[in-house]
Parts: sequence; structure tokens; C-alpha cells
Amino acid sequence: MLKPDTDISPEEYLAQEEKSRDKHEYWFGETYMMAGTSRDHNVIAGNVYMSFRQKLAARPCAVYQSDVRLRSLKDDVYTYPDVMVICGKIELDPRQQDTVMNPQVIVEVWSDSTRDYDRGEKFKMYRNIPSLREYVMIDQAAPYIEHYRRDGHFWVLEALEGMEAGLRLQSLDCEISFAEIYRQIEWVEQKTNQRKRTKKL
Repeated sequence: MLKPDTDISPEEYLAQEEKSRDKHEYWFGETYMMAGTSRDHNVIAGNVYMSFRQKLAARPCAVYQSDVRLRSLKDDVYTYPDVMVICGKIELDPRQQDTVMNPQVIVEVWSDSTRDYDRGEKFKMYRNIPSLREYVMIDQAAPYIEHYRRDGHFWVLEALEGMEAGLRLQSLDCEISFAEIYRQIEWVEQKTNQRKRTKKL
């Protein structure tokens, strides 16, 4: 996120966001313009979105990408998660009907610059959303995922690593393999090995 504009009410933020070409997140009177994302970030988020759409197609669940805004009612914060899943009735923000408030699962794809924010302040805010059951953070630089699941008053962490792993979403009763999540992603090591093999030939 880029430098914030300060002392803006939620109503002013929403009015500005309707007219803006760029997306901004809103935190307690401050708005932050969201920085651009990498190709790998977009591919991974798209893979997760499509996997959820396919696996939940026969169920009353809606899957959203980052164009849909989320409001945390308790904190009065607005964000654009990379992927959200809502099953059952969708709760809309009374201030803005294109904003949802009751995700069951949130997925963020992190980079070196967003890792601490996604793990820290953002997750702290997400924990205040009563409907949220699982929070998933996906590393775009390596096959690694941190998966948090709500267990009563606690959040249980499951760290997953390696392309043979799979992400099991208990609240959705479905699983997504790393092969699905990282489809069309080439790691730096893979690219280097490909170049070496080409030179030998």
C-alpha cells in the first residue's frame, strides 16, 4: 500500500472509491492506495478462485476476487481480499451494497512487501469478523502456505510446504492441491535448471 490520505470518513471514502480508477483500502480514517500486483500473484489468485468455483459449484456459495470490497463492521475497515468465499446469505454493507461483510474463508497471496502486513495488522482485523472460519496466506515465491483455522476462541496454524501438499478447507469441506494453486507458476530454480539443460543440448 502507498502513503495514506488521512481524516476521511467512511462515507467520504466510499464516495471517492466510486469515482476512482485505483483501489484503496480504508483504515480508521486513512485511505491507502493499493500497489500493483505481479503476474504470479494474479495467476495464483486466479487459480484459487477458479478451483473454489469448480468445487463449490453445486453449493450455495459465492466466490469473489479482489474487485469485491470487504467491510469489517467492528473495526470500520475496508479491504479488497484476493479471494473470499461466502456460503449462504450474503450480508451487504448498508452504506454500499457492493461491499460484503460475512466471508467464511479469506485468501491473501503475499509478496516480500506484504507478508508482515498480511500476517499482522490485516489478520488481526480479519479475526474480528464473526463469520470468518479460515484464513489462508499463499507465498508467491515458493510453494508455501500458512493456513489458520478458527477453533473456538483460538486460531490454529497449519503450515504447508512443497508441491505434493494440499490445502484442506474444513469449513468448506473441500481440498485444493498445490498443483492447482501454483498451476502455470515457474520458480526461479526451475527456470535456472531449464536454461542449464538447454545449454547442455
